[in-house]
Amino acid sequence: MAGAPEAGAVASLAAALDGLALPEEEIEIEREMLDGLVQVSQLHAALTAQGLPLVETGHRVVGTEACHFSAPSSMPDDAAQPSGRLIFTGARAIFAGGARALTLPWHTVADVVQHERDVILVRHDRQTFHRFRCNVFADALCAGLLARTLSRRTRAGR
Repeated sequence: MAGAPEAGAVASLAAALDGLALPEEEIEIEREMLDGLVQVSQLHAALTAQGLPLVETGHRVVGTEACHFSAPSSMPDDAAQPSGRLIFTGARAIFAGGARALTLPWHTVADVVQHERDVILVRHDRQTFHRFRCNVFADALCAGLLARTLSRRTRAGR
């Protein structure tokens, strides 16, 4: 996804889903996906108009840096599968959970892949990656957009 879905496209998807007239318990995942599309569309518009969002956090791993994203997540590829928080600052991605915090400076991130509820940060060696599983699609979509934005800005030297 280069940016975010247009509001009209999301509305069309919502109307099509409503048109199925299925019980809500049968389409709850689809509703969650639509909510994610709405949220990432709003985030994209806000990024364009106002820049990076500022998120209040008192988490000690952030220190004095401005926080731009924070959401509950886990690391499903880690043997312990720790749960914690995925946090983005202007300088780095941080996973705070499990036995220790994992820190990835944005300049080491070559690619960002978002798939379902997962956000994958691929390092420049293209052999090392870190997968974070968000609890909801909206967090994963927004994390993917912000991670791409932050890693590009760092590579561009801004």
